[in-house]
Amino acid sequence: MSIETIITIGRQCGSGGREIGEKLAASLGIKCYDKEVLDRAAKESGMCKELFENHNEKPTRSFLYSLVMDTYSMGYSSSTFNDMPINHKVFLAQFNTIKKIADEGPCVIIGRCADYALADYKNSVSVFIYADMNSRIKRIAKEYHLTDNKAKDMILKTDKSRASYYNYYSNKKWGDVQSYHLCIDSSVCGIDGSVELIKDFVDLKQRAMERR
Repeated sequence: MSIETIITIGRQCGSGGREIGEKLAASLGIKCYDKEVLDRAAKESGMCKELFENHNEKPTRSFLYSLVMDTYSMGYSSSTFNDMPINHKVFLAQFNTIKKIADEGPCVIIGRCADYALADYKNSVSVFIYADMNSRIKRIAKEYHLTDNKAKDMILKTDKSRASYYNYYSNKKWGDVQSYHLCIDSSVCGIDGSVELIKDFVDLKQRAMERR
């Protein structure tokens, strides 16, 4: 399968979204970016890597979303950027890095509002991976060696943080079917089945674009 698409993956905690993204990228022979986005954004922005790790997909209420996006879209001056709260500097650096990564060619990008950053890219496909709570608890409990109760608590907190971050910085709603091209229940489809579904969807979308 010849791939010309950038695939972004949003995911519920414990749904296997990261594993699906990694397997998808390996199957297609393209790169997968997860925390690598943070490393590259830190390097390209000149900011400390720890800042990106501390603000990774975490919500903020310290600044109006509209002001941040207006500043980004109109082009910010160095003085304006320097006056911004650090969490917004981190977001804008990631936003810019995601676009640069997409400009380099087909890839898979996990989380970090990548679907929103690439909303204007005709060759992008946004995917959201979800699963039933029992399946997610089982996966997280095994991965992090936690009790079921602690695994559920981690899931709820992580999902709340991701939703708040996404809803704040984008103009869409995290996990809402209308925010994505494709939503998949990995507890029904499995990891490998989810990978194949995404590949089929990407192929259909690419062929549809070629016919236009």
